[in-house]
Amino acid sequence: MSYTRISRLLEILTLVQSRRGLKADALAEACGVDKRTIYRDFKALQDAGVPVRHDAASDGYTVEGDFFLPPVHLSMDEALALAVLCEDLVEDGRIPCLRAAIRALAKVRSQLPEDVRDDLDRLSRHIAIRTSNAEGDDGTRDVFQHVQQAIASGNALRCRYESSSDPGADESFLFEPYSLFFSVRAWYVVGFHHGRDQVRNLKLSRFVAVEQTGEPFSVPAGFDIDDHLGNAWRMIRGEDSHEVEIVFEAEFADNIAETTWHRTQSVDYLDDGRVVFRCTVDGLDEIVWWVLSMGPMCRVVKPRELAERVQELATKTAANYRGGE
Repeated sequence: MSYTRISRLLEILTLVQSRRGLKADALAEACGVDKRTIYRDFKALQDAGVPVRHDAASDGYTVEGDFFLPPVHLSMDEALALAVLCEDLVEDGRIPCLRAAIRALAKVRSQLPEDVRDDLDRLSRHIAIRTSNAEGDDGTRDVFQHVQQAIASGNALRCRYESSSDPGADESFLFEPYSLFFSVRAWYVVGFHHGRDQVRNLKLSRFVAVEQTGEPFSVPAGFDIDDHLGNAWRMIRGEDSHEVEIVFEAEFADNIAETTWHRTQSVDYLDDGRVVFRCTVDGLDEIVWWVLSMGPMCRVVKPRELAERVQELATKTAANYRGGE
């Protein structure tokens, strides 16, 4: 990111106020400049009357008092929740392409009273969130920014996209992005694909090339990502809707009942401890793999098509382990 002198000075102030004792090399890395530039910036801040002080013992910098930004009126619970979400889910890469959240957290920290900052630093080290590991943002950051800019400006993109299941998908096409969404491990964009003449869900990491075109478009009035996905098990919405009923063995019953697997689900316990899981799902391509992941702990009651697909795939899986090493 390129900084003007003023924006860099403000960034330095924000960082130093949010984390006391930051060293010049850490500030230089965060701002994309060398340490000599940081030293000159500190001199400029001091000349302007900003009480920046260098601590010889820690070799770090602090801003004395409550200079510059007034405290934000956040409770400890609110500040802690923000810190844990940003540091565990964004800074650790579990949800990539949201580095701006870390910068925002630094600004929030800088405005908190000193005693609250101390408590926040202490408590946040003892709370962690562990989710599925996501793809890194190295290959998607530029695509994410292009898509975000296209949505904001209302200008279509010229794209190339690779897909092993769709030969010819890497041909150049015009794309009108409607919405970015993160699902489980990766970022996706939903929008109108002129090459296929339909609305498609595309994975950001599979874009080969993206460029702005300046060709205007409008997101359809009332477009909503939840309405678009409908009752898909996760994100692939099939054409047909299915009433699903699955019986889970007693050993697995609590695990099923205590988790929200789908927004339409209902769970009923049977007298013998088993549970009946029911939901309405659009398409079977995704839910079939979820059922298979439960192994022998469940049996599909309906629809028959789902039961047959599970049986076929389970038989093929078992065949991989028969008669050979």
